[in-house]
Amino acid sequence: MGWGLVAPALLWTAAFFVLPFAAMVALSFAHMEGREVVRGFDPGNYIRIFTDWTMLKALLNSLEITVVVTVVSVVLAYPLAAIIAFRVPVRWQRLALLLAVLPFWTSYVVRSYAWLLVLGQNGVVNKALLSLGLIAEPLEIAATRTATVIGFVHFFVMLLTLTIYANLIQLSPNYARAAADLGAGRWQTFRHVILPLTLPGVVTGAFLTFVLCIGDYITPQILGGNAELTLPQLIMLQMGRSGNFPLASALSVVLMAVVTLAYFASSRWLRMDRV
Repeated sequence: MGWGLVAPALLWTAAFFVLPFAAMVALSFAHMEGREVVRGFDPGNYIRIFTDWTMLKALLNSLEITVVVTVVSVVLAYPLAAIIAFRVPVRWQRLALLLAVLPFWTSYVVRSYAWLLVLGQNGVVNKALLSLGLIAEPLEIAATRTATVIGFVHFFVMLLTLTIYANLIQLSPNYARAAADLGAGRWQTFRHVILPLTLPGVVTGAFLTFVLCIGDYITPQILGGNAELTLPQLIMLQMGRSGNFPLASALSVVLMAVVTLAYFASSRWLRMDRV
């Protein structure tokens, strides 16, 4: 009965994830001769990835942007989730969460282009700074890493707020009361009681942020431009312009390996946290 219930999900996963991924791994060891794909076991694509500075830089750019976005999103989302969970009356919490996730109702592409208009030379940010006399000429924000980070953070703060809020509302107020009875102040209570108990939600949200951010193509393409390539952008260039599908497959396998390492790091940390 158990195998019968899980069989459809297993077959679906095998057909649409395992087999395509295996085919991609096999293709990553092929090489190009002119416009033809020659299959075989050639690790040259992987050697090129880690020896070609352009490709290695794209990987480093993706990692740097993802780490910054994850850290900033956690720092911003935790206070927001705490305010909604502890400061907003229960009858208004659903409305507060609805307002927090309202941008989810807008298309991802539309949000990215909206930020491009806000951060452009004639955008809202530059016009406001110029009118206040804080700057003499418009800032170059659009088509930079800063714009990419801002666009990402705007999206992932909402996701992290939900995961952290789900943990916070499950905490019994008796924990804080017990800590206060033992002489702990607010900061000590947060550091030694509330934060450790809510870390599973933080790490879960941070991992989801890491996965979605490092594999995203739209936001870096729209907000970051092509001045500083990320790994997904490089993969699309290899597929669209060069037609080098073996190299694109190798880059995708490397991206998958980075995500897998992040998963194992997160799961191991959570197991240690529960011990």
